[in-house]
Amino acid sequence: MKFRVFIIVIVVLFSVPSLWAQSGFVTVKQHQFYLNNKPYYYIGANYWYGSYLGLQKDKTKGIARLRKELDFLKSKGITNIRVAAAVEGSGQINGVQRVENTLQTKQGVFDTNVLKGLDVLLTELGKRKMKAVLFLSNNWEWTGGFLQYLNWNGLIADSIVKRKLGWDELRDYVSKFYSCESCKAAYAAQVTLILNHTNSITGKKYKEDAAIMAWELANEPRPMRPSAIDAYEKWISSAAALIKSIDKKHLVTTGCEGDQGTESMEVFKAIHADKNIDYATIHIWPKNWGWFKDTSIAANFDKVVTNTTAYINKHIEAARQLNKPLVVEEFGLPRDGQSFDINATTNFRDKYYANIFSQWRKSKNENDVLAACSFWAYGGTAKPISGQTYWKHGDNYMGDPPMEEQGLNSVFNSDSTTWKVIEAAITNQ
Repeated sequence: MKFRVFIIVIVVLFSVPSLWAQSGFVTVKQHQFYLNNKPYYYIGANYWYGSYLGLQKDKTKGIARLRKELDFLKSKGITNIRVAAAVEGSGQINGVQRVENTLQTKQGVFDTNVLKGLDVLLTELGKRKMKAVLFLSNNWEWTGGFLQYLNWNGLIADSIVKRKLGWDELRDYVSKFYSCESCKAAYAAQVTLILNHTNSITGKKYKEDAAIMAWELANEPRPMRPSAIDAYEKWISSAAALIKSIDKKHLVTTGCEGDQGTESMEVFKAIHADKNIDYATIHIWPKNWGWFKDTSIAANFDKVVTNTTAYINKHIEAARQLNKPLVVEEFGLPRDGQSFDINATTNFRDKYYANIFSQWRKSKNENDVLAACSFWAYGGTAKPISGQTYWKHGDNYMGDPPMEEQGLNSVFNSDSTTWKVIEAAITNQ
């Protein structure tokens, strides 16, 4: 009798991953994603503000907009979005007005009513059989992130955290996060709270919800200084292990930019080799990385494409060595002439997207490691305000965060030529 019970237990344990695969959870088998027992390759969109629309009092600006935009994305073949899961702190930080709807108001103090916005989003995604990748904190200031943890723990003063920091100052401060035990503990408390949260609409715990594809440790976590690399690698490993100890159904990834943000390809491969990291991520930013300057997109476009192709290819090779999927989860380009006018043309952006999509399509056709690419960023039905460059409280969110010019990289519903490129790539026309 005991032997029979033992056999039954073993059969059940070995069947669990298969059950997850059949129940709508995205899984990884060697270098590929799988969904419903089939290889899963996708083109997705960054929609970081999607978790905040459900909190808007004005339904037209809130849940009605959310539903309309999700329907629009689904109609274009976009069924995977990348979203911010939480904001730490409030007010001015690094010279920027951070986004609203704070989850962690003070260290260890959480306003869980804010998660109702994420409840709404996940419920709507579930209805449409769409997926979300949720990043759990931020290397950058616009959602509070690591700077806020450092401020709460006395490593950066109130008077300093509010003003605009120089690049070297910012690197010096943020690099301290990885050796700040109380900072990391506060981050871990937030992660634990989110994973164990029960959706107020569906009654599902987030860790049981197949609308979530993956948890991401943070948006673009960087060591920031070479001296912090060891502590950075240890944090990646411990944070991923924490998530897996709570939630064994969902994938986990880093959210990093590639060797551009990790100081070297060796560090990139080391953090993604961790047993609790299911797939690798890279981001590509031609403007921020100096591949063109000011409005000279046209003059430097060949260089932009060449550099982008080379950047993707070297990370494809790294992913092959790791035997894990690779996602280009951020890439963007301003409108022609770097205009913020919603009516400005997007000829070079469209060509840029098409080039990246062609690399993804080749990988899909060959069952290779480049599993997905998600453009930055979806702006939906929002419109830049004429004469106003940056976001202010009360404005509609769009793809560009508060510290960036509104309309800089956003793809709006009205950008018909860009959507034709996206649809053609998905349908292989």
